[in-house]
Amino acid sequence: MPSADRLILNAKLGKPARRTFAPSVEAGFTLLEMLVVLVIIGLLAGLVGPQLLGRVDTSKVSAAQTQARMLKTSLETMRLDVGRFPTKEEGLALLNTPPKDERLARRWHGPYLSEDVPMDPWGNAYIYAPEGDASVVIYSLGSDGEPGGEGTNADVGILPKTKTQP
Repeated sequence: MPSADRLILNAKLGKPARRTFAPSVEAGFTLLEMLVVLVIIGLLAGLVGPQLLGRVDTSKVSAAQTQARMLKTSLETMRLDVGRFPTKEEGLALLNTPPKDERLARRWHGPYLSEDVPMDPWGNAYIYAPEGDASVVIYSLGSDGEPGGEGTNADVGILPKTKTQP
């Protein structure tokens, strides 16, 4: 701070008194404080992170189940128009592309999906197969992309009668 004599001198000259402040010794954080904060953030991330990632996997299973039902609904709507489900060779593409058979193409009133056929939440194509005239199989192989499995690796969707729903 300026000395008292200087303040008095400035006051006599008609100048406003200026006050200057010395830099505080306590400004900023010490290295130790920063390390403590980083350790706390690391512990929180280690505890909360796995919980959130577990929720992402279960939400993908729910999304796959919902998409499979949505695809089945679209297939059933198409079946009402065309008179049959797509063959295994035609697959789910028939929901957005008219059949090549001229007779069926006249009855096809699609597209039956507003966008392209979606991939499952893990980026794989859905497994599709007609089961007779009245039913279809449409499912995802789960997060591992392999048949069977448990938990998030289990097959999910409208499964063949030989498989059970998780």
